[in-house]
Amino acid sequence: MKKHIKYLLYTATAMLSLSACKKDFLEEDVYSSYAPATLSDSLGFEASVVGLHNLMSTFFSYSDPQGWPSVWHSGTDVAWVPPTQRQGIEIPYYDYNQLITTDGAASYTWSWSYRMINNANILIKNAENPNLTGMTQKNKDQIAGEAKFFRAYAYNILATLFGKVPLVTDPLSSPKTDFTRTSLDSVNAQIEKDLLFAADKLPDIDNVKSNSKGKMYGRINKAMASQLLAEAYLRMGKPALAEAQCDLVLNSGKFSLTTARYGRNLSLPGDPFSDMFVYGNQRRSQGNREAIWVLEQENPSTVVGGITNSPQQRRNWGAAYYQIGGMTICDSLGGRGIARLRLTNWVIYDLYEKTDMRNSENNLRHRFYYNTPGNANFGKEVPYTGADTVFKIAPHTTKWYQFDPNDVFGFAMIKDFMLMRLGETYLLKAEAQFRQGKLGDAATTINVIRGRAGATPVAATDITLDFILDERARELLAEENRRMTLMRTGTLVTRTVKYNTQQHNPVLGIAAKHLLLPIPQSEINLNKDAVLEQNPGY
Repeated sequence: MKKHIKYLLYTATAMLSLSACKKDFLEEDVYSSYAPATLSDSLGFEASVVGLHNLMSTFFSYSDPQGWPSVWHSGTDVAWVPPTQRQGIEIPYYDYNQLITTDGAASYTWSWSYRMINNANILIKNAENPNLTGMTQKNKDQIAGEAKFFRAYAYNILATLFGKVPLVTDPLSSPKTDFTRTSLDSVNAQIEKDLLFAADKLPDIDNVKSNSKGKMYGRINKAMASQLLAEAYLRMGKPALAEAQCDLVLNSGKFSLTTARYGRNLSLPGDPFSDMFVYGNQRRSQGNREAIWVLEQENPSTVVGGITNSPQQRRNWGAAYYQIGGMTICDSLGGRGIARLRLTNWVIYDLYEKTDMRNSENNLRHRFYYNTPGNANFGKEVPYTGADTVFKIAPHTTKWYQFDPNDVFGFAMIKDFMLMRLGETYLLKAEAQFRQGKLGDAATTINVIRGRAGATPVAATDITLDFILDERARELLAEENRRMTLMRTGTLVTRTVKYNTQQHNPVLGIAAKHLLLPIPQSEINLNKDAVLEQNPGY
């Protein structure tokens, strides 16, 4: 951890020293590389908060290993990796025998989380400085609220994936090599404290900050804090508190389920569910009233710095149909995919009712048609034959479709990330009600989203944790971090064994120890003055 924290301090110092400077720019002020920057005005704070949002994006846009999105879905109940399409970083997440203490995905997650935490700590400390003048208390509280949301977000990831972790709530001002793992109760208490503060001090979504182009809906609002807290409360075993947080969102009057078509593709085939995932339809400013948190991206060809790194979600989830003769890369097929992920047979054949909107061709593509003009088979259906079904014309979700005619090869994805929406709020509430034994209420809640989808209503006797997790797969396929959901609920092993049963690249070696990830060995080695315990079994 010493190495990572040293680097993050360099990054944080650079990011957080952007406040206005009244001295001549040639005057040199020398600071220790470990000294947290001091912020003194609203411009500096604003730049620092934007830096947190930028760092947030790097968790989803990380693409140095192109299989990064596969880490969070392959080797679970919903997806597997075609043998010819594997990239590398995701391999230990279906061949669990290879998930060891030097694992790259676990290490990146750990280091990213602590970079976020330390940057947030610097911002919080500055915002809470009693000697800070020139800003209203409301403004300072909102700045601190955004930073505390991001700190809680990172700690919730760590607690879900690693269990007990070092709890750091002050900026580091010198090298530290004696970290110890804090009790999970203490980590949870900090998450709760941060999110309660954020939910209280942050504005609602209609009062977030504005710029010359309108509301900046991507900024953190109180509903995001409540939704994250509801999920954290479920992990903590506090379902009544989780239900209350869901109700704050559901009863706010600020959001509504998408039940009618809208936006860009009204003249094209589609449905209300698929419209939410059309490029150009995802943001609140674009008509999406279901969206609670959208991580907005811009095309880097028109907005410099519009994305960080080169997001790989479209290429991971989309089929490699262009490898079939007579098939051309196009918008209606979502651009160029390479199928690093393939849905399990359970998802394709067993999960949905035939009438479920979420199973329509608009949302889960099952059929392909030759589309190259002049080809003898133009307009005919591509037959499913042999190995082609594994990745070339494999059924797949359309949620990550995005096509740029100026970049047909399409290495990077420029689509927004919809990180929270109201459909999940209902699912979190139903889970909270189930865990309180309120099965009738849970059925009523879950029937709201099933009703939108045209699925058969369920009764109290149908409600189990497995059913709720099934419904999350139906509603949030390829949106939620499926691995984290199954680790949070303690069901990763049982559901993966039950539903991920294909013989190509099968799941190997999964065991109870994989309900937690290994603490990165590099962090243990650098922590020379105290014992940073490893998780059991690694």
